[in-house]
Amino acid sequence: MKMAYEVRAGIRIWLVVAIWIFVPVIGGLANPPRARADVVDRIVAVVNEEIITLSEFDEFFSPYTQKIKAYGYNSEEESRMLFNLRENLINQMVDKKLTDQEIRRLALNVTEAELDNAIERIKERNRLTDEDLRKRLGVEGLSMEEYRTEMREQLLRAKLVDREVKSKIIVTDEDLRDYYDKNMEKFSEDTTYHLRNIVMKTSVYTDADEKKAVADRMKMILERLNQGESFESLARVYSESPFADEGGDLGFINKKDLAPRIQAALDKISPRHFTEIIETEQGLQVFYLEEARASQSKPLEEVRSQIEEKLYSQMLDQRFKDWVAELRKEAYIKIIN
Repeated sequence: MKMAYEVRAGIRIWLVVAIWIFVPVIGGLANPPRARADVVDRIVAVVNEEIITLSEFDEFFSPYTQKIKAYGYNSEEESRMLFNLRENLINQMVDKKLTDQEIRRLALNVTEAELDNAIERIKERNRLTDEDLRKRLGVEGLSMEEYRTEMREQLLRAKLVDREVKSKIIVTDEDLRDYYDKNMEKFSEDTTYHLRNIVMKTSVYTDADEKKAVADRMKMILERLNQGESFESLARVYSESPFADEGGDLGFINKKDLAPRIQAALDKISPRHFTEIIETEQGLQVFYLEEARASQSKPLEEVRSQIEEKLYSQMLDQRFKDWVAELRKEAYIKIIN
């Protein structure tokens, strides 16, 4: 749900920092005074002069743990997935600490007017009144004050990326021509795709809880694909398609015969890559592009802006990763297992 994403403006995972606390306990007259040390929290990572605590991490990690355990994997596979996920999430939290520190170092600020304007734009895009927005926030468990705090954090990060990353990106004519020459099939009037898919079926009769369970299961499959597992193997095990036994192989399909949202998703990837999760009439699907064949492509000038937008997005993603990697090199980071 787009609105839920925009309203939340990112999942709230950055909690109050705690440290080791030792609590002396004093008894009554019947019990002589004694000291007892209770461990309330512990440190799992140090990022320069700040820390990430176990309680911080557990609150972020817990929902994923419950989902993985609910799928009934064997103990070895479950342990592997939990280990990989734990490492990934800790690194995400470290990166968040580093960017927060950069925001403070650069003294970036978001004015009340900027915050008000951003919220008004969200209301306009979703055709919401102020009362509607507050109701939606209530469903998400947020007050307006909490929402404004989260929005402020998002706007600060956007300013940081604008300053440190976006301002340094240039898409050249050579970049455009190179991408066009290597991806001409994407700009063809008559492109055919050799596709595989993984599908999890839903229908108009599927209730909300079941739809959420299906979505969670598909997200877990996507995570495994991102970790390098074979698309064919996962399709054979999990896909609810008649072609599951063939590794989800759909053969060659003409681009114009595909739904617009599937076409759009395939336009974003190159052969030997897979799409994001797509909601279709058959259910949730992920497609793998084995091969693309084109007959006659549109001229470069006709698709120039489309390519420029795509390359800019790719460069932004890579430059941001490189920039965070540089922050990591210059920082003191210690992850405590």
